[in-house]
Amino acid sequence: MRRREFISFLGTALAAWSSMARGEQSSQMRRIAVLMNIAENDPLSAPRISELVRGLDELGWSLGKNLQIDYRWAAGDSSLYRKYAPELVALAPDVILVVGGTGVSELQRATRTIPIVFVGTTDPVNRGLIASMARPGGNTTGFIEYEFGISGKWLELLKQIAPGVSRVMVVRDPSETSGIGQLTAIQTLAPSLGVEVTPADARDGKELEHAVTQIARGSNAGLIVTLSGAAISNRKLIITLASRHRLPAVYPHRYFVTDGGLASYGPDPVNIFRSGAAYVDRVLKGEKPADLPVQAPTKYELAINLKTANALGLEVPQKLLVSADEVIE
Repeated sequence: MRRREFISFLGTALAAWSSMARGEQSSQMRRIAVLMNIAENDPLSAPRISELVRGLDELGWSLGKNLQIDYRWAAGDSSLYRKYAPELVALAPDVILVVGGTGVSELQRATRTIPIVFVGTTDPVNRGLIASMARPGGNTTGFIEYEFGISGKWLELLKQIAPGVSRVMVVRDPSETSGIGQLTAIQTLAPSLGVEVTPADARDGKELEHAVTQIARGSNAGLIVTLSGAAISNRKLIITLASRHRLPAVYPHRYFVTDGGLASYGPDPVNIFRSGAAYVDRVLKGEKPADLPVQAPTKYELAINLKTANALGLEVPQKLLVSADEVIE
């Protein structure tokens, strides 16, 4: 066989072998575990899971063909995180996707070998979940939901919509250590805006109702809800309380506004699951979490509910309406 013919034959043979190898890999059943921070019957669940599954499918991972997914739903309950984390680890999945910092902490207690990809986590370095954003180390990496500086934007937004507000209660879940950083960013900005800030620890409906009732007893009061699983699970109660006590309130995500809240500023909470799917894919194909940098959001969305503003007797500045990504009328 002449040299040129041999090289052509060799190239064809290698291509065929590579194709066969990929076929064998794609047909191998892999297992993913998912630990969610909300309830399974929450309307927010379906679009998030759909985005995750769609993202994985586009990368070649199809349910029932070469992929199995096991879910657990913590619903913002710390005790459920503690219960479900070891359950999922016992299933020996190839990788675990988890929403929220509390879930990451519990999973790391249960395993230091199974790869963990987080989405929707805040301040993972100071929480001790990773070594650094660029080089997370260990078995954990993922996508943060907020940088703390964004929390100050919530106070700015509240003052723009309700300039008369001089007292603001910041609702946080004390079990979420990221709430400290969010609160600090708000407190740092408060004096320049002439606002007195009061933190309120609230992990369930009873504590939330007590906190909101307390701040509503005075005048010129407003509300900022920081990001936590408890706030997400109790969002309809918080929105109802704010409406009942006629409190202007700012929230961390758009779905609070579509449920009747006044305004929000934050990243797209669904798209981050597509990003999570990309990292899960890379881990399944052999990359290590320690080598995948933790990434931050690149875009934040402003949402305003004009119906709620009108009910509170507030006039939203035109410049905010023009810049808003979504205005509900």
